[in-house]
Amino acid sequence: MILVNTDFITGREIETLRLVRGSTIRSKHIGKDIMAGLKTIVGGELTSYSEMLNEARAIATKRMVEDAETLNADAVVNIRYATSNIAQGAAEVMVYGTAVKFK
Repeated sequence: MILVNTDFITGREIETLRLVRGSTIRSKHIGKDIMAGLKTIVGGELTSYSEMLNEARAIATKRMVEDAETLNADAVVNIRYATSNIAQGAAEVMVYGTAVKFK
């Protein structure tokens, strides 16, 4: 499956199928929240949250690809990611794009 953030794939003529998406809501346990809270006092990267968001993006992308595969798509173009804060220490990551087939 080809995944791109452009609305075209160089050298390929494409047929649009439909919007596909994937999402997940992730959180860290309270111990990680406490440590992250302490880290904000001294500054620096909150690695537990960086890891959480990287994992969430990977899961959401996998779900989007699975959605595209149900359509027998060859690629997903114009991919975009969106995040939202659901609660203290929890975030939703959504990815969406247009499933296409090669002509």
